[in-house]
Amino acid sequence: MPKSLPTIELSGALCCPPVAAGVVSDDDALEVALRLKALADPVRIKLLSLVLAAGPQGTRNIDLARELQLTDATVSHHLGQLSRAGLLLATRQGASTFYAADRLALGALVTVLDPNCC
Repeated sequence: MPKSLPTIELSGALCCPPVAAGVVSDDDALEVALRLKALADPVRIKLLSLVLAAGPQGTRNIDLARELQLTDATVSHHLGQLSRAGLLLATRQGASTFYAADRLALGALVTVLDPNCC
């Protein structure tokens, strides 16, 4: 069984020096790893792609479940993992939850991995 990583607060955007800037601290390495771990699943990558394609207004969890032909519970689990990693923003509207990408958080993750990217 894989070792689970500890739970830390990830709601804010990642803020640490780029990994290419020198040896990262244990805390910074953990923050990067937890965000990457949340992305390390094909369903979550597909969900992130669909959410990004929906634009800044986001999309409903039920629409994502239909698109992926998965149960709402399965999609909600994956969306929860991405949200806890600080990569998605969730907004409740009635019985639905809309998910939008947190572009600042995604950009911060890219910058930490490669500040010369894009």
